[in-house]
Amino acid sequence: MKTVIRAFFRTLRIVLGPVMLLKERLTQPAGMQRTTAAQASVDQQCQSLALYQFGTCPFCIKVRQEMRRLSLPIEKRDAQHNSANREQLLQGSGTAQVPCLSITDADGQTRWLKDSGAIVTYLRERFAAPAA
Repeated sequence: MKTVIRAFFRTLRIVLGPVMLLKERLTQPAGMQRTTAAQASVDQQCQSLALYQFGTCPFCIKVRQEMRRLSLPIEKRDAQHNSANREQLLQGSGTAQVPCLSITDADGQTRWLKDSGAIVTYLRERFAAPAA
């Protein structure tokens, strides 16, 4: 029975994965427009961030869509197919839960932010343009 259930979910992932990626591509939000200097500052700040994710995870897609909307060039690390990235995620956060945002501060300390809602909130608070 366990084998049948695993086969069912594997088949479901194989069928739905490409559909989810197509939907993500077709519904990409327009990126936020900033001045060249402001975008350069954002680009610099994003160098201390890394998103550990799976390609077809719906929660990871939610975070990637917000990254596009805010025009954030955050490094994306595949923790599903890249064993080194998965190991970094396990060592740093203590679990292989994705999405997970690695935030390295100026002192070199790294904190790990899990949960797509918390990550989206963090990105909006840090990078969304202030209301005029």
